[in-house]
Amino acid sequence: MTNFLVKLFLIFLVSTTAKTIVLATSLRVLSSSLTRSNTFDVVKDFGAINDGAHDTTQAFLNAWDAACASSTASKVYVPKGSYLLKSIVFKGNCKSHILFAIHGTLFAHDVYDEEHWIDFQDIDGLRIKGGVLNAKGQDIWDCKSSHDGCPSGAKSLNFDKSKNIIVDGLTSKNSQMFHITINTCQNIYMRDLTITADGDSPNTDGIHLQNSQGITIAHSKINTGDDCISIGPNNQNLWISDIICGPGHGISIGSLGRGSDEGLVVRNVTIKSSTFVGTDNGLRIKTFSSPTKGSVEDIYFLGATMKNVRNPIIIDQNYCPHNECPTGQGSGIQINNVQYKNIRGTSSSKEIVTFDCSPTNPCSGLTLQDIHISYGSDTPICKCNNANWKVIGSSMQPSNCLKKN
Repeated sequence: MTNFLVKLFLIFLVSTTAKTIVLATSLRVLSSSLTRSNTFDVVKDFGAINDGAHDTTQAFLNAWDAACASSTASKVYVPKGSYLLKSIVFKGNCKSHILFAIHGTLFAHDVYDEEHWIDFQDIDGLRIKGGVLNAKGQDIWDCKSSHDGCPSGAKSLNFDKSKNIIVDGLTSKNSQMFHITINTCQNIYMRDLTITADGDSPNTDGIHLQNSQGITIAHSKINTGDDCISIGPNNQNLWISDIICGPGHGISIGSLGRGSDEGLVVRNVTIKSSTFVGTDNGLRIKTFSSPTKGSVEDIYFLGATMKNVRNPIIIDQNYCPHNECPTGQGSGIQINNVQYKNIRGTSSSKEIVTFDCSPTNPCSGLTLQDIHISYGSDTPICKCNNANWKVIGSSMQPSNCLKKN
């Protein structure tokens, strides 16, 4: 990682009001070691044919295994060209740090029935630099839009039980399902990502997080058919900044509380300086109306621009996407200390602020400050149920948020 990226990352760590905790020292060690690396070229050394027609899966695995076995920091080098890959798992417990330098485009080879297309497991010390992932998801999108019984599709890029990862300059296109998933990980830094899929593509979340901590996502553009970023159960110490989101469903904490995640926690999340363009939602927290217990607390939405967003600010504790949920029992998820500051722009609906909280666990500690969102020439409104909230300052648009409903 360049000195610029190291300095920028450290600025993020110092400046976050949510006190994001990551292992900056480990990233500095990773960056330093990768400047002195052996190189394993998937074409020159392992025979990959970069014409987009020949299967290159084994060549990639061989290059990874060689780098993983190296006692000094290594580079897996992917030259320009097109590479056809089946579902592939890069396993960790490597002897050294690895730089995965991708200068070409990787294309998926019919991985609809696999959970993941490109899967990194048990990694400690990895940088992925550049490259394009194209999962060719259009066929499965078409299937899902017109048929039942379609395969779920593969998630394009997955990190599982890993730590000390840098991903920068990567593009993910046309994912069959989620683009990037992070599960049970620590200390991951992602920036300058470009994530794209059709606005009506199903379940193509840009980045999904669960059971992880110390994750930074910055300076990225996410245009997709579902949540730009979705924050699932048991995530802590997240920093998300300078995201351009749209089309899509916005940045969401949740959905939470549907299954057996009893005692789930989402804590200490900062989402800062992001822009939402034509999205269904802007800043959203969503939980199912189920007795599953858990908490969402210390959430900081700091600075956002809304451009024709349907629900700029929304807490929905009666989330039920397919109208098959039990009613009247209330959500067991307790939401506390959520701050909204300097949120501006335009809405495509009259309800600018929606706090639809649980009757059994009302939201507490909600704060609105410097909110200025307009809705055409009409007067926008706030809609609040079972919420304990306050407005800081006397300037507020919509103005009816100055008084509690």
